[in-house]
Amino acid sequence: MRLDRFISKHTGCSHKAARQAIAGGRVSQDGITERNPTATVGRFSRLTLDGTVLRSRTAHYLMLHKPAGYLSATTDPQHPTVLELLPEPLRADLHIGGRLDRSSTGLLLLTNDGLWSRRLTEPRVKHPKVYRVTTVHPISPDTAAQFAAGIYLPYERLTTSPAQLEALAGREARLTIYEGRYHQVKRMFAAVGNRVASLHRERMGEIQLDPALAPGDFRRLSAHEIASVG
Repeated sequence: MRLDRFISKHTGCSHKAARQAIAGGRVSQDGITERNPTATVGRFSRLTLDGTVLRSRTAHYLMLHKPAGYLSATTDPQHPTVLELLPEPLRADLHIGGRLDRSSTGLLLLTNDGLWSRRLTEPRVKHPKVYRVTTVHPISPDTAAQFAAGIYLPYERLTTSPAQLEALAGREARLTIYEGRYHQVKRMFAAVGNRVASLHRERMGEIQLDPALAPGDFRRLSAHEIASVG
């Protein structure tokens, strides 16, 4: 939003009065006097008028080790949500970038930066998502080739992007996909005659689940992790 419009909206003054206040050096953005009425107000900028704070918003980028049994949602009347694992002052402004279903575990990213989370989950960008999968039945030798060729999902009437399956044991594998469709991993295994017993997300893009985090714990992302999303 333009600075003059922001000032007008948040103070109730006219656009003319807002521009006069800006031109008069009465407005600061992030501690610097801003005299350009068309300057862009940053998403997390601190804005003051005559020393009075109009907005001060801190950006949050968090990594959570999601335990089983928690919904990837902000509120739910029946089940605990992942936000309940965070200190209350952090919860109000956060949303989830890339959900996991209630029984799944592992890496979950939460932020109040909508543009960042959209880049993280944008299908065209194709950030890899890496999962450790345990199946009900032994994984057949041809599953990797089937996943690499793409699995047809009849509900969407589309074929998934090529995925990489690395066998770890008879019923365990590491799967890398480049989409985030509804229950995609479970539906891919169902399409080849198997079922997922447990699903654990290890990585999204370049962001790896911190092995020091116990289930239910969280930490802030590093500057490098934040920048890796682009």
